[in-house]
Amino acid sequence: MAKKRRKRKKKMSTGKKVALITLIILSVLTVLTVIILLNWKTIVKKAEDILPSAFTYPTDYEEYVTKYSTQYNVEPAFIYAVIKTESGFDPKAESEVGARGLMQLMEEAFTWLKSRMGDTRQITFDAMYDAETNIQYGTYYLSFLLQHYDNNKDLAAAAYHGGIGTVDGWIEQGIIDPKNVDVEKIPQSNDKTAEYVRRIRKAYNKYVEKLKDKKIIKE
Repeated sequence: MAKKRRKRKKKMSTGKKVALITLIILSVLTVLTVIILLNWKTIVKKAEDILPSAFTYPTDYEEYVTKYSTQYNVEPAFIYAVIKTESGFDPKAESEVGARGLMQLMEEAFTWLKSRMGDTRQITFDAMYDAETNIQYGTYYLSFLLQHYDNNKDLAAAAYHGGIGTVDGWIEQGIIDPKNVDVEKIPQSNDKTAEYVRRIRKAYNKYVEKLKDKKIIKE
């Protein structure tokens, strides 16, 4: 009796298998890319809700930032940049040297600001843990510094971190040109202040774009 011949299945060559797998992967990646591009703003917003503030640019305390940015004529983006850089939006933050709250104000600064602002409320340095009061005082201080340095944000940021006397000294000694600030010329002994200014610059630019997009969405 004749044996039945079994049909042999044609095996796909290794090269064709690799090509097919590559094609499938590219197709999936293309679809995912299109989905991401179409839903970019939603994805970013979701990421901000999940990731720590160190990796994102939150706009918490918008009511207070808007209120005092208007009252003291300071850009919201600049206020947010300082809050993010100083405390990462933690209202209970306290530094090793005793600076408190969202905008990390020292007790000496609080006392001076309270007097200069004519704030007659019966509040103590503990009020710097209150988000609204901290933003009010911090924003007023930024306003003072911006006026002192002819609206130069780099110098205002440097003074916020390193002190007015230090920054004024750089200017008087010709180390820093107030009309053309070069962060690289900040003395190495103040390298932390130089890095602080860079971080403020980066955060400020991010917030300018973010608030611009936010305005477009609202419209």
